[in-house]
Amino acid sequence: MLTGEELLAKVKDMGGASKSEVVKACGYVSQKKDGSDRLNFTAFYEALLEAKGVGIGSGGGVGKGGRKLSYKAVVQGNGNLLVGKAYTALLNLVPGDEFEIKLSKKKGVTLVPKGEEEETDEG
Repeated sequence: MLTGEELLAKVKDMGGASKSEVVKACGYVSQKKDGSDRLNFTAFYEALLEAKGVGIGSGGGVGKGGRKLSYKAVVQGNGNLLVGKAYTALLNLVPGDEFEIKLSKKKGVTLVPKGEEEETDEG
């Protein structure tokens, strides 16, 4: 997926193309379960806004290379859910730290450090 200046240049080069063609050419495509393509318009427009210097949301932390963290995780092809190094560094986590995994339909996946109580988000 293109980001930053590369994204802006590609969008400019494809001036006359349809929105779907631009999104696909910039790499914002994923595969549905049936094998067909799914165009990720939201991710594309968020990246486009960020490339133009328009921040949305809380902004979050900064990861490798000065890129903003997305605070999203994607299940990999092997079924693993990866939390990146930038996130573990923000929490000062080290190899061997253990977590309890809590699952709920409302909150999704929550990792609670072993020996600590889960924080509640009230409000």
